[in-house]
Amino acid sequence: MDRSVGAAARLPESDRKNLAIHALARSEPVSDLAARHGVSRKFVYAQKHKASIALDDAFLSAAAEDEVLFEVVVTKAWLCQVIVALALICRGSYRGVIEFMRDLLGVSISIGNVHTVLQTAARRAGVINHEQDLSGIPVGLHDEIFQGSTPVLAGVCAASTYCYLLVAAEHRDADTWGVHLLDASGQGLKPEYTIADAGQALRAGQKAAWGDTPCHGDVFHIQHQYESLANTLSRLAQGARSRRQKLEDRIGRAGQRDPNGEPELAAELELARQAEVRATCLARDIRTLTQWLSHDVLALAGPTLATRQALFDFIVEELARREPEDVRRIRPVRVALQNQRDDLLAFGGVLDEKLTVIAMAHELPESLVREACVLHRLPTTSSAYWQRWNQLRAKTSNKFHALFDAVSRVMAQTPRCSSLVENLNSRLRNYFTLRRHLGGSYLSLLQFFLNHRCFMRSRRAGRSGKSPRELMTGQGHPHWLTLLGLGPLQPQRA
Repeated sequence: MDRSVGAAARLPESDRKNLAIHALARSEPVSDLAARHGVSRKFVYAQKHKASIALDDAFLSAAAEDEVLFEVVVTKAWLCQVIVALALICRGSYRGVIEFMRDLLGVSISIGNVHTVLQTAARRAGVINHEQDLSGIPVGLHDEIFQGSTPVLAGVCAASTYCYLLVAAEHRDADTWGVHLLDASGQGLKPEYTIADAGQALRAGQKAAWGDTPCHGDVFHIQHQYESLANTLSRLAQGARSRRQKLEDRIGRAGQRDPNGEPELAAELELARQAEVRATCLARDIRTLTQWLSHDVLALAGPTLATRQALFDFIVEELARREPEDVRRIRPVRVALQNQRDDLLAFGGVLDEKLTVIAMAHELPESLVREACVLHRLPTTSSAYWQRWNQLRAKTSNKFHALFDAVSRVMAQTPRCSSLVENLNSRLRNYFTLRRHLGGSYLSLLQFFLNHRCFMRSRRAGRSGKSPRELMTGQGHPHWLTLLGLGPLQPQRA
């Protein structure tokens, strides 16, 4: 008898179970498992197959495929819930809703029926949107998004992501912005400051509506602009390198055929080498300047406002020195930075004030509070982070954890960009593609839905399972379908 078969026959049940578990878990190779237990690999695979079948049987539903699991009371209100939910949760088109109702529910409805249900819901949504108190919004984010050629004015709360403005307009001038911001003021909206890009009409409209309410610069857009410049110059430098290499290869092949070579190619190669050196140096310098701008000036974890301003001015001066080498590409970025300096760095002043308050509350020097702030720049997986962490803890003693938590909290509450509006744009885009034209009622319904639908997941744990309205007000509310007057939801099944 084969030795491995004998060993397998003598193997206890408990060892067979453990063998199957290890094989399923793939914690070690099958060959090693077989050698350790003195059995063949075929036997290990057989035990693995048995365990897999047992697991499938354990998790297989005991109910037959045609067994009735539960019953649903179908009413007119429930059908309206289905229509609205298909259009908003599933982003279904009118004809998609009709097909679902016909094929799965056996109900025949027309496009007019779907339109009427959604318009009724939109009117109710508009009323709820306009009745909402907006006084709890500390920082507003403004931007313009587009559906085709139609501008859509958008405003979002930086803390809760609540969308308080979503309006399609014929124009996006100062008067249009001013009118809609005044309407929002009637609902109690009075933020400490707002964040927006460099659009002059938006800023002029806010100044006309809200007077001296500051409008900080949006770091997101300017970062995209200067990073695009650095990437473009890097590609140009790579192209200059490729041209030089091709000329060298060409001269090498020509030299093999004719020892005297081609003098015009040698002159062209010399020019190509000079162009490569210039392009490489320019790309390297611009890349270094943009990295300084991102990591030392515009980063939230950074120095005081005065230091940021000095570094910012230095970077702009260095860009101006290199501007003659590529005026067409460098000048727009340099001018944008120069004109937006104070707006872009305004967040630094807000952060400085908050850190000063923390220093006074904990009776610590501002320099130590700043160290705690700058520490957030380093990844927690680096040794430098933990070295500075230990040094700061030694300096602050028993106040360290309270200090560090307070700094982390105020940094999280100091926005620098209006990228949440870009996030809103990406969420709306799936709905806009279903509609060639945007009506005010449709946008009101979308605004209501996004503000009252709970986040199923979020990188911020405090947002999971809550809606933007609940985050803004701190109070719960009924399900959004119930708020629209479509009746209670079906009871949850076990």
